[in-house]
Amino acid sequence: MDMLDGEAIAAADLADWRKLAQGLHARYLIDDFASGARFVAAVADASSSLGHFPRASIGSSCVDLKLSSDDAIYRDAEGTEHVVEWVTQQDLDLAQRITALAREHRLVADPTAVSVIELGLDTTDSATIAPVWAALLTGAAESQGHGSPSDEIRDATGRVPNLWFGEVDAASHQRFHVEVYVAPEVAAQRIAAALAAGATVIDGRSAPGLTVIADQDGNTGVVCVDVAAADPGNEDGAAL
Repeated sequence: MDMLDGEAIAAADLADWRKLAQGLHARYLIDDFASGARFVAAVADASSSLGHFPRASIGSSCVDLKLSSDDAIYRDAEGTEHVVEWVTQQDLDLAQRITALAREHRLVADPTAVSVIELGLDTTDSATIAPVWAALLTGAAESQGHGSPSDEIRDATGRVPNLWFGEVDAASHQRFHVEVYVAPEVAAQRIAAALAAGATVIDGRSAPGLTVIADQDGNTGVVCVDVAAADPGNEDGAAL
């Protein structure tokens, strides 16, 4: 099934969900663990009819859900097809079903609370070092390039954050950095909070999609927003 671009995701108007990194994310507020378990059980029943399931986490006050497809088809500039993890039509269909179930269970969504953390490592030779990180992070060689056309490390079970590889910046002393994916409506607030705590914006050229901030020691992090999925027709969305 073809991966969907940001415009198609935005057009679905999934009020409870936000596109972060490779998937759709939702948080539903619950009274207690038992009510969350009942909701997740209902989601499981609905998912069975589609043969497609979300990743779910239940706490004492919320249920977090992620939807993505492991068999999405991505076509590069040369027309070569790659099997990747991304959002497809089946994710949109299931998201709509889950939203309806949440209403039946009288649960309130908190889409501004969703967040995803990824790690970035700058290198000149990702193919050489990626097997080391696949082994260290997941213990599985197949994590290298899982759901991605690159050497990115992705644990199929979601135990650890994704690790992707970027270009080395000769002027930087830092090789690792954190990518923080947030809902579009809270990005400015998140950045403002970091600035109030002493951070500085060192690169806002790709804002609001990507805003690079640094702490007082010069360590950098990036606030990421999938702009295209939030604004139909915007071509400035997150990359694979």
